Amino acid sequence: MPEAAAAAPKKFALQEYKTEVHVDWCPGCGDFGILSSIQQALFQLQIPPYKVAMISGIGCSGKTPHYIDTYGLHTLHGRALPVATGAKLANNQLTVVAVGGDGDGYGIGAGYFVNSGRRNVDMTYIVFNNGVYGLTKGQASPTLAKGSKTKSMPEASIQEGVNPIALALGAGYTWIGRGYALDVKNLVSLVVQAISHKGTSFLDVFQTCPVYNDLRTKEWYAGEDIGRTRIRKLDADAKWDPIVKDPASIDEIVEKKGLALRASYETGDSLATGVFYSIQLPTYDEQLAMKVPALKDHPLVDLPLYQRDVDPLFAELA
Repeated sequence: MPEAAAAAPKKFALQEYKTEVHVDWCPGCGDFGILSSIQQALFQLQIPPYKVAMISGIGCSGKTPHYIDTYGLHTLHGRALPVATGAKLANNQLTVVAVGGDGDGYGIGAGYFVNSGRRNVDMTYIVFNNGVYGLTKGQASPTLAKGSKTKSMPEASIQEGVNPIALALGAGYTWIGRGYALDVKNLVSLVVQAISHKGTSFLDVFQTCPVYNDLRTKEWYAGEDIGRTRIRKLDADAKWDPIVKDPASIDEIVEKKGLALRASYETGDSLATGVFYSIQLPTYDEQLAMKVPALKDHPLVDLPLYQRDVDPLFAELA
């Protein structure tokens, strides 16, 4: 008797990645484009919602897990990355995506941002970058350029803005990209690539805040004042190649990082988007599994690693 045909895997619908929670961002906010891109990327990848963990910090972006029907955790200001790291190490079978704002990630969470790049845990970090702290009425965030003055600021900023791509290159992120929230088609592709990358992927997203940032508006990004868009897609240049072919070659790594660094400093009328840098290196999870072989087949949460008899220790200390 022939064996019964295996049941076809379930096909998830886009709607299954959405919740019924009312999205209360301001009308015209760039967050909508990022939210839609994450949902569409998970749908394209057909990752079961119950195998995804969305982790957020504080700010407008912090509400993102409320709107995606997966596991989710809305954590403390700047702490999305350490919580996401813990989630991935506790259950290496989860797809872990951390989200945050530019103030949340590059200000309060700057130390975590750097150290997460060093570790190369297999997870994704997406930063909503609009140059202001939108939820708290538009103070200058770390990415607002020196000399800029939004309508909520009494005076122009006297501090230099952080370059997130340059910071990520120095920290050691193994996949680095940048998108634009109002170009959803391209942003979906970048989110798919970021999640598919084996290692820590970092995606900075230019995002409009129509209420508090009256400098970088959708009209400004569209270049209505100069007659062309300010968004430059790196892959429009046929010679652009951000992928390190030989991870053992320090010369190639330095060359590719140098090109990415130069592109990251494009400002004003030309803002580079796309994949800046990509390299395949052993992940933290893989190296941990070499120390604890059981992790190769089972997530940490399923292992009885901590069911130990500590009575002898207490007896010794008595």
